[in-house]
Amino acid sequence: MTRIGADWRVVDGVATAWFEAPSLIEGAALAGRIVELADAVELRATGLRVRLESDEHAETISAAARELGLAADPAVLQHLSVVFESEKPADVSQFWQPVLGYAPGENGGLTDSLRRDPALRIRESAELRPLRNRIHLDVVRPAAAVEQASPGEASGPFGVRHADPDGNEVDFLPGGTPGEGVGTGDWQEVWSAMACYRVTSPKQQGDLTAAVATLADDAGFPLLVDLRPGLVILDSGKDQWGDEAHGLELDFTNLAATIQTAARKLGATVDPALPRFVQLFLDAADVDAVRAFWVAALGYIEDRRAGISDIHDPRRLNPELVFQQLDVSETERLRQRNRIHLELAVPADLAQSRLARITAAGGRLLDESDHHWRIADPEGNELLLTSQ
Repeated sequence: MTRIGADWRVVDGVATAWFEAPSLIEGAALAGRIVELADAVELRATGLRVRLESDEHAETISAAARELGLAADPAVLQHLSVVFESEKPADVSQFWQPVLGYAPGENGGLTDSLRRDPALRIRESAELRPLRNRIHLDVVRPAAAVEQASPGEASGPFGVRHADPDGNEVDFLPGGTPGEGVGTGDWQEVWSAMACYRVTSPKQQGDLTAAVATLADDAGFPLLVDLRPGLVILDSGKDQWGDEAHGLELDFTNLAATIQTAARKLGATVDPALPRFVQLFLDAADVDAVRAFWVAALGYIEDRRAGISDIHDPRRLNPELVFQQLDVSETERLRQRNRIHLELAVPADLAQSRLARITAAGGRLLDESDHHWRIADPEGNELLLTSQ
């Protein structure tokens, strides 16, 4: 089933809805009422995404949203995953599991147990692609987690580059702290400023969410608040704890300290091992053209800072993409098909309109099968659009 009532769609196999809300406070009011019913709630300044393992509670959640005056918008639903093609998938999986801190998933893939960062799907392929990919991952985790993962000898200009047995690369970096002093000791800077709190009851989870929403709204800051069973994850968004990125009259470390005080007063316990940030890097000969394609294809927006090539999901529900210049003389790398591509799941009733948008943006349809369309960007980087 791909549709459950008017509000819900099945996206990447999961019943999903997005409810528009004018503020974190109003979104938190719904989150507090449904936290025991949902498997995942992602609260944002403009609304909240709710995901369910089954559709059992879908109508109850929709009714709660209607009572609060919040309307659903299925048109914004999508889910982005990363796909590796390899002759020896098990070897690739063995490398990436400790780097990402993921759990084994379906068909030999890997998944984030918190369902925040993109799933890594690993598919068998005998196609030889010996040159460096034009796509790689950046992963930032707490320093202790980076040391424990021990992916081998590092290389690259910053000494943080590692490669799996196929040569797929990751820049694997240790995080830091977003401020000095004990007032922000619960927070870690993994390119986002993040604090992950364990809670012991749905009431404590709802109370913490409401308190955090009020503090962030009062400060005018669009904090990301993700709720999982027994857990509240607070996230600034990539680089947004820095003044030059958020552009507000706000010192984020002051807000972080105030939130930390509120969380501790409510009895929440920080889990310092959980913060993690994952993004995708694309090398391009024509950065402007390739970046413009992905902005249109994914419905992303550009980073507000001059000279920064990042693009991101306007609701920060899917991974960031960053673009860097590829020497145009590397013609063989440009011609080689990547070992990594992206997979975009959308609701079935929106697949054709999304396909039209992607091809209008310069995407080249390579092939199609039942509910799957394989598309190349202007330089051959592939996107698999799926509606299952």
